[in-house]
Amino acid sequence: MTTFRIRSARADDLPALTDVFRRASLSNDGDQAALLANPDVLVLSGEAVLAGGTRVAVEPGGGVVGFATSRDVDGVFELDDLFVDPDWMRNGIATLLVHDIARIGREQAIAGIAVTANPHALAFYRHAGFRPAGRTRTRFGPAPRMYLDLTREPATEDGSAGDRRVGDQ
Repeated sequence: MTTFRIRSARADDLPALTDVFRRASLSNDGDQAALLANPDVLVLSGEAVLAGGTRVAVEPGGGVVGFATSRDVDGVFELDDLFVDPDWMRNGIATLLVHDIARIGREQAIAGIAVTANPHALAFYRHAGFRPAGRTRTRFGPAPRMYLDLTREPATEDGSAGDRRVGDQ
């Protein structure tokens, strides 16, 4: 089993994050046509990354394999980005990133994590503990909103109470 290290993003991560963002975005056949027809959405905002809310997953060899960006909006973290390199998908990286952001949120007394979910990712968000929280309009049409309550004790894989923690190492 591979162990991934989660840390804060640095300016020198931007090229790797940009590559992960683009490759992960285009890896979903259901989104490809719309994204390629709107190439401006395939540009990662370095400003958001450098603002300090981006956490990076790094594989043992030092390569960036995923990242998540969140920001505090009135006491709730808005999850703006959650992307994993397609070559590393299905290794628990996105789950580790969500758990890391949840840990930080709990430390900062954040009430929850909200996300406008890609419809193709709904099963992942449900598995990670998010619950439906309505719908919103996006550039590409309606999308579900999901919410993870951070005021409740997190559950482990077997459903028992506990906290899976990752962090700067």
